[in-house]
Amino acid sequence: MSTALLIEQLLNGLQLGVMLFLMAAGLTLIFGVMGLINLAHGSLYMIGAFACAVVASATGSFWLGLIASLAAAAAAGAIMEVVVIRRLYDRDHLDQVLATFALILIFSEGSRWIFGSFPLYLDIPPLLQGAVSLPGGGQYQLYRLAIIAVGIAVALGLYLLISRTRLGMRIRAGESDREMIAALGIDIQTLYTIVFALGAALAGLAGALVGALQSVQVGMGEPVLILAFVVIVIGGIGSIKGALIGAVLVGLIDTMGRFLLPKTLALILPAAQAGMVGGALASMLIYIVMALILAFRPRGLFAA
Repeated sequence: MSTALLIEQLLNGLQLGVMLFLMAAGLTLIFGVMGLINLAHGSLYMIGAFACAVVASATGSFWLGLIASLAAAAAAGAIMEVVVIRRLYDRDHLDQVLATFALILIFSEGSRWIFGSFPLYLDIPPLLQGAVSLPGGGQYQLYRLAIIAVGIAVALGLYLLISRTRLGMRIRAGESDREMIAALGIDIQTLYTIVFALGAALAGLAGALVGALQSVQVGMGEPVLILAFVVIVIGGIGSIKGALIGAVLVGLIDTMGRFLLPKTLALILPAAQAGMVGGALASMLIYIVMALILAFRPRGLFAA
């Protein structure tokens, strides 16, 4: 195993982690502030990817597509909150799950009706094409490094927003005692819409960024949503810090498990069998880690 290959896989895990953070940050904000289980968060990821692909194709500019992904996902999230979600805050979690699952079906079929069943493709912008050299002689895609940088910048921005601004103070207060801040004259419904739109915009950004690495298609958000829920369970519901650390942990464990387990098992098993067994174990690894963390810290690593 070369040093360059190991560094490349670590960077792949970090890139997956920051992408999961963009999804999980919105989820943990929504659940922490509103107490809402939003299964349709993956649909907002899909909307961001489709918006970026369509606008980039029409204008020839990936950057305009990126702006469109933020605007489309935030607008969809705000409309979803006002029309549907607002009626679910005082309902049982089972009602929330059923209603947001119905939204998944609506968004999926609506996207299929508008864009068709065939996948769309995004080109990496010329500015971020190419690769950089790694220690040991390897090459790593510049665009993936840019995704890592964007994730770190978003994490820093969210930290400053939550801890240093008046809006962040209201979000933290709404998470602690929504009745009290409503009694103090804060428009709690507007606050909820802003938080939901912010979480939706982050999901849309993640979808747009990943859309240039894979195809943009109907249903692309659901597999990522499962991993995002694992992230917030590990990191602690309502904690941005927990979402970041949990996302990086999940990304590294998943990537390195798929990379190292087949190679390790090949020392004692035939190559074909080692690949099959290693792949199966790697797919379970993050859930095993989640179970172990919850056994010792039932509220997650950094519960808010």
